[in-house]
Formats: sequence, structure tokens, C-alpha cells
Amino acid sequence: MVTMMGLDPISRSIPIDGPLDLKATLRPLHGWFADDGWWLTARTPLGPGSLRMRRTKQELFGDAWGDGGPWLLDRLDAIAGLDDDPTEFETNHPVVGELHRRHPGWRFGRTDLVFDALVRAICGQKVTGEQATAALRGLRRQFGDPAPGPRELRLPPDPEPMARAPYWVYHGLHLEKRRADLLRRVAATAARIDKSRYATPSEAAAQLASIQGVGQWTVSKTLSISHGDADQVDVGDFHLKHIVVHHLTGRPRGTDEEMLELLEPFRPHRGRVTRLLHTLGHEPSFGPRVAARDITRS
Repeated sequence: MVTMMGLDPISRSIPIDGPLDLKATLRPLHGWFADDGWWLTARTPLGPGSLRMRRTKQELFGDAWGDGGPWLLDRLDAIAGLDDDPTEFETNHPVVGELHRRHPGWRFGRTDLVFDALVRAICGQKVTGEQATAALRGLRRQFGDPAPGPRELRLPPDPEPMARAPYWVYHGLHLEKRRADLLRRVAATAARIDKSRYATPSEAAAQLASIQGVGQWTVSKTLSISHGDADQVDVGDFHLKHIVVHHLTGRPRGTDEEMLELLEPFRPHRGRVTRLLHTLGHEPSFGPRVAARDITRS
């Protein structure tokens, strides 16, 4: 059901069929949790839009603002993970099976916002989570615009000024030259990148991997959000290979090759398994963590 709400927002409600842990499902999509719901801003094919999502026990509610509001509401069920059916995943593995039974409402949401997800992934390349967040915040501040709606939120960065900006602008946003140059390259072809929302995950993966500087880790991070692909594995991640190997074998350390071998029986739900294994905590610590470095001071 879609109804008008006053002069500005539009609203949609849909029934919730089956278990849904909405917070766990939405958390990887990088919106904002607030006291009145979860918020997402987007540059859609119809224009800028803002989405607020809430739920009761039986219904999911979405309110949207801006020209892109109808586009976001059309995808309300997909964003909330209702298009993903965790019951399709069955396993008799003692560790993974128990985790899956404990978290029946964990789903993979799909945004269809490929360029936005790719920018987030690039910002996270080979840096700490804190550094990635700082870069994303800077990009929104520098290249974003105020988002439609009642809250003071900003839209994701606009690819056109991103492509034109000189490197020194990115340096001030906690982005070194390698990531800055890559962001400018993908921004120049943002329209083509976003068209891969209509492709299958494997087709989209091939398109993204053809971009110089976009490797397996970046592809995985992108498609798990834009396409809601529950089979994506973050190959090259600093911790994931150790987490998987540790919790599936008891050994404290592992390699990407060992991780992929252990996850192969769970295809096409390998990404679902890695998310479940994350709940068990990190691998045993050995040696120092990666130190954060503020490049704006150099």
C-alpha cells in the first residue's frame, strides 16, 4: 500500500513474512539509525531521495522524500532484506548450523546503488574503519548536497564534481593519491557503473573487476550491498581469513586460500556464513594492530 502523507513525503507499508532482524540486516548498508527509524539518502535515477524505515511486529513502514522517493519505496522490501530468504540456506555443520538457527532474521538487503557502494568500498581499502568513516564523511561534506526531508542529512557525493576535483581536495579528506585517483576514475564513469544494477552479481563482478584498482575485496564489499549477494567473500581482508579459519578449524591463523576452501561447501551462501562467524569474535591476537595515520598532517 502506498499513500501520500501531507505535501512532501510518501509512504508505503508491506507485511513482514518470516523472521526479520531489521537492525542486523540494515547495519551493513551504512545508513543512519535514529530514534524515529533508520535513514538512507541516495542519488537515484529519478533524482535525490531520502528514506526512513520503521517496523512493527507484522509490518514494515517506509517514508520517503524528494524526487527519488518513489524509487526508494519501490525497493523497500529489497533494502530491508525481504527479497532474501535465509531458509534457503541449510547446513549440518555444527558451528555454522547453530549460528544460523540463532539468527534466523539475518538477511541481505539490496540497495541497487552500485556507485555509492563502490565509493564506500574504495574508501575502506587498506585502512582502518575509523579512517574509512572519516573519508566518507569528508566526501559527503565536500561533494554532497543537503538531502530532501525533515532531517539535516547529506546525499552521497555527486560523481561529476568528484571526477573534476584535483588531488589536493581529496588529500584534505583523508584520502591518499592512490584512492583519490581511483575515486576520480570511477566517478567519471558513474552512470555506466550504476547500470550494473541490472546485471547478475557475476556479471557485475566482472564489470567492476575490469576497473584498474578494483580487486576482489572491493568487488565483494560493493556487491554484498548493491546486489544483496549472500555469496560474496571479502578476499584480501586483514581479519576475515583468520576469523573463518579459526572458528572452523580451531587454528589461530589462516590464508585466503584456506578460507575459500573451507567456505566452498557453503556456496552460494559463503558471505552469509562469514557474517555469522563474525558474531563469534576475532581470531586470537598476535602482534600490533594496524596503526591509523592521518595523511592530512603530511
